[in-house]
Amino acid sequence: MIQLVSIELTNKCGKQCAFCYNHSNREGATLWSVEELIYFIQNLSQNGVKAVSLGGGEPLEYPGLFSVLRATKGMLFRSMTTNGLLLDKGDNFKKLIDSHPNKVHISLHFPGNQKEVRRVLRQVQALSTEGIVAGINLLIHRDKLLVARAASDFLKAEGIKMEQIVYLPMKMGNLVSAEMVQFVAGQKYFQSMSCLQACGKSERFCSVSWDKKIAWCSYTKAKHSLQSLDFAGIKHALENLNLIYCG
Repeated sequence: MIQLVSIELTNKCGKQCAFCYNHSNREGATLWSVEELIYFIQNLSQNGVKAVSLGGGEPLEYPGLFSVLRATKGMLFRSMTTNGLLLDKGDNFKKLIDSHPNKVHISLHFPGNQKEVRRVLRQVQALSTEGIVAGINLLIHRDKLLVARAASDFLKAEGIKMEQIVYLPMKMGNLVSAEMVQFVAGQKYFQSMSCLQACGKSERFCSVSWDKKIAWCSYTKAKHSLQSLDFAGIKHALENLNLIYCG
């Protein structure tokens, strides 16, 4: 039974990282209208889905983000992942707080960049002060384990708790082992993606892309188009859908 659905609101992202799994870029687009998203999330909630994760691309570059968050408050658990660059622009921070997401995670793409590390730390602390459950997605490159470990140690020394950090190994040809992630975390137990030890379908999770395609995870190239923007559309699209290993 699908319980968590990841939704890419857009593939537009001003950061345009070279390693982005869905090739998000500054000229990116979306096929989702605000009305479609609200109906989609409402229908998922009515059919037993417990949580949606809103991402991209950069969700803060999706014009209707705050409207979607406000309209779906109380339906189910709504989390969001952002690079944080636009949180300091205009009144985005206040608008996000007023939209009441259940959780916000900020991606730390370059743990060797002290400016980025300190910005992400400041933003997570600011969100927490406002009552938002906030954390960090720390990206790990197999050739930069020491700088990732240093960033992890620094964040924890500054008051970030282990349960606030998700250690994400870089994918797509730069595979990181569970042992490498454990080294970066500095502890036996840590949060990471469920496929860290083995690639496989999850009966509880699926991903929907910015162009309305369904997949068993966000990284695989195996996708089917949604024939209808509802839970029935997800079930139909997942039938006979393969999972192509991203490594």
